[in-house]
Amino acid sequence: MLLIFPAIDIKDGKCVRLVQGEPGTEKIYSLDPVKMAILWRGENAKTLHIVDLDGAFEGAMHNLDVIARIVNAVDIPIQIGGGIRTYEHVRQAFGVGVFRVVLGTVAIEDPNLVKELVKEYGARRIAVGIDAKNGIVMTQGWKHDTGEEAVAFALKMKELGVCRIVYTDILRDGMLTGPNFEAIKEMAVKTQLRVTASGGVSGFKDLIQMQELEKFGVDSVIVGKALYENKFPCQALWRMNEKELEDLGPTRRI
Repeated sequence: MLLIFPAIDIKDGKCVRLVQGEPGTEKIYSLDPVKMAILWRGENAKTLHIVDLDGAFEGAMHNLDVIARIVNAVDIPIQIGGGIRTYEHVRQAFGVGVFRVVLGTVAIEDPNLVKELVKEYGARRIAVGIDAKNGIVMTQGWKHDTGEEAVAFALKMKELGVCRIVYTDILRDGMLTGPNFEAIKEMAVKTQLRVTASGGVSGFKDLIQMQELEKFGVDSVIVGKALYENKFPCQALWRMNEKELEDLGPTRRI
């Protein structure tokens, strides 16, 4: 069964979505990311993917306090990325209770650190995020062209003990135009790694098509804008019912 990660992107303490990761394109969906996490949990999310956008752009985590409050508010595993570029950043993230960290820029700049972290924390808790534009890895908030081909880089990470790639097609991200299924399949088939796909999901039909890639190792998908824009069956009913509720879910802790 394909695991769905609702995405919560945090910028200036708010829950936002960007188009192709571009600053200035953000749309604010909630002033309180914690309440957003509670809402997704109330709608039966089994896990969440959180991105510290300020951290991604500036190179150091900025919203760890918000992430800590999310961890304490829901009873599901939390995966985070964005600005995690040192051993201390990883230690702090695990210290507030997150389950998995996704390393991006640092995986290119300091692969030895990735190896050390996998050895210390285990491959289940350390993933590498590969954000690709036309098949080339981009870093530093998607601004720096590394010249590194995505699949080749994933194979290098595999040699270091990495077992999971979070693969994002930047040109599809936030566009609601459908994922790059061909590139996602290529990543899974050529690397034989577990792949979490991200970018472009526009609705239910995309998830059905993504499920066809499970046999190749694509076992999960991150969904952002499509959820926030209510593109899935039942969401209209959920929203109507939620207007009548003071408590957004049975697992609420705050």
